[in-house]
Amino acid sequence: MVQFFDAMLALISNVQGYPMPTRYPRDFRGHGRILPDANWPGAANVAVQFVLNYEEGGENNILHGDAASEAFLADVVGAAPWPGQRHWNIESMYEYGARAGFWRIHRLFTERGLPLTVYGVATALMRAPEQVEAMLAADWEIASHGLKWVEHKDMDRHEEARQIGEAIRTHTIATGSRPLGWYTGRCSINTVDLVSEEGGFAYVSDTYDDDLPYWRVHQARPQLVIPYTLSANDMRFVTPSGFANGDEFFQFLKDSFDCLYREGEAGQATMMSIGLHCRLIGQPGRFEGLKKFIDYIAGFEKVWVARRIDIARHWADQHPYRSPVLMPSQMDRETFLSTFGSVYEHSPFIAQRAYDGELAPANDSALGINFALRSQFRMASEDERLGVLKAHPDLAGKLAAAKRLTAESSAEQASAGLDALTDEERASFTDLNTRYVEKFGFPFIIAVRDNTKASIMEAFKKRVHNDRPTEFATACAQVERIAQLRIEALYAG
Repeated sequence: MVQFFDAMLALISNVQGYPMPTRYPRDFRGHGRILPDANWPGAANVAVQFVLNYEEGGENNILHGDAASEAFLADVVGAAPWPGQRHWNIESMYEYGARAGFWRIHRLFTERGLPLTVYGVATALMRAPEQVEAMLAADWEIASHGLKWVEHKDMDRHEEARQIGEAIRTHTIATGSRPLGWYTGRCSINTVDLVSEEGGFAYVSDTYDDDLPYWRVHQARPQLVIPYTLSANDMRFVTPSGFANGDEFFQFLKDSFDCLYREGEAGQATMMSIGLHCRLIGQPGRFEGLKKFIDYIAGFEKVWVARRIDIARHWADQHPYRSPVLMPSQMDRETFLSTFGSVYEHSPFIAQRAYDGELAPANDSALGINFALRSQFRMASEDERLGVLKAHPDLAGKLAAAKRLTAESSAEQASAGLDALTDEERASFTDLNTRYVEKFGFPFIIAVRDNTKASIMEAFKKRVHNDRPTEFATACAQVERIAQLRIEALYAG
């Protein structure tokens, strides 16, 4: 099926006469240099969020219809699945989480009055009536952790979608209400898309890519993402180069909190997620590290300890989704070329090559699309770049007088008063234009929006004495600056 789809795309591409554009889906830009104001309740410097993963009874087990025993996140480092067999030791370690670890954690959080989000595996919740009742009584949020605690990376897309639906149904039976948050954990490349398509979720957390929530658009539908963590996570007690004891866990949490709190004091409030597992942090020696951290942050003001659903509702209220001004990576060819084709004066090939290149979410900003177009200009041959230079009009020349400039050039020259020259000024520009073109073979180019009439004249008189390589490089830099200003004007609306 995949080969057929690729063949159809190639056929369409050939019929239209265009190569299929490359779209790189990963987003390396995120919120960018200037973070949004989180505006946490109480002007908190950091939002701290504890997650308890409840997986016991949902893990791989031939009793659950799985092909082999569980081998992940238990105190048998390096364990391998046993096909067709139960693994008594692994099973009992998971059972410890439900029988002892859960209640130790429950006592701590309820005694301290701290909110908590549970990532509940649906089939595990169905096997835990007392624990579920305790979660509900404590007003903990119970988000979905999928139908079963199994690997999804090789799962068929349709089967994963079916299991998402079944997880919601089972979760609702176990808890009395459908989940509003989602985290698979052992997810596939399709998981976040499928959860977005399912709909009804205030947030999804199958990412580890930020310190703040953000909106992700899939099939024209915005979905709030609240990133999770595998670093401030007790799973590292049972992974190589992880935490050896509770003190190491506490120190890592403390250092993370101190960094984020300090950044919050400086005006960049973010979020700290902490991942817990009943069978891991519920062990007494590890538990003390968690308790020490909770004691530590209790000594700070301006800390908002919240459930993930509370963070989701706050973010949706304070930062509702707003469609971006322009999304170049999502445009069709016609729209892209009509929008950016004239950024480089009479040189639409720059935009054409950018569209056929690797556009990505990082290019969906003024800076990002300028980078994409500028890169194509810089990769063009010297003759092609010379053609771009020659496409620019003389400053205050015959085209301007005849009102034959492009709309962009006309507005730019007017911004510096070049449309209202005295006879003497016009004569000076005409003389300089003539001398300049005769010497270099292309017109004098300068970003007039950065200049005044006087500074343009001064630069003109100075640059006419340059050698050609120097002036060619200078003119190209000015072309890039003009393009940047034009793009910024597009994004300014």
